[in-house]
Amino acid sequence: MQRNTRVFFILIILVIFLFPLSAEDKRVIPLDLYLVIDGSRALQSSKNDVVSWINDQVVENILMDGDKIAIWLAGENARLIYSETFSGQTGKTGIRDILTRMDISGGTADFSGALRDAASRASRTPGGRLAVTMLITASAEVLEPAIAGSGQGMIRWFRSEKYERWQVLIVGPDLGKKVQQAAAAYMSSRR
Repeated sequence: MQRNTRVFFILIILVIFLFPLSAEDKRVIPLDLYLVIDGSRALQSSKNDVVSWINDQVVENILMDGDKIAIWLAGENARLIYSETFSGQTGKTGIRDILTRMDISGGTADFSGALRDAASRASRTPGGRLAVTMLITASAEVLEPAIAGSGQGMIRWFRSEKYERWQVLIVGPDLGKKVQQAAAAYMSSRR
């Protein structure tokens, strides 16, 4: 029974925080978004589709004024290419410009460095903010070296969206603890 309750609360959290908002919804919790993009040649032919998806789904539908966004390009070496507090049209223009100019031509996709940096930043996210990491990759197989060993815990809670030649993995760092707290609060209110 307790396991079913945990699964229920996990689904509720994912529905509330990770699905695109409809016109009548208004998110009130500020977001720290860590976006890691595959910089290998495997994603090269899909770059325009990926950039379009990020602009439509993330920039237009998820980000709000005051949200923080950091973008890494995971090529031969992962590197931070953008980090700002989102602010209306200026934020939209800055993100669109950096995405359009990014060079996706590496021989491999090094997600390890970006994931470590994103996890470190997420661990310092102040209370009252939601930290979410999105990984965009040509295939989940290139993530395998990054999530082996100590990285396994970070990828424990995720949602995946698959497209023709690429996919998005959405990770909510430290959701396990938050789900346990929500489940405990719910169970104590039922007594």
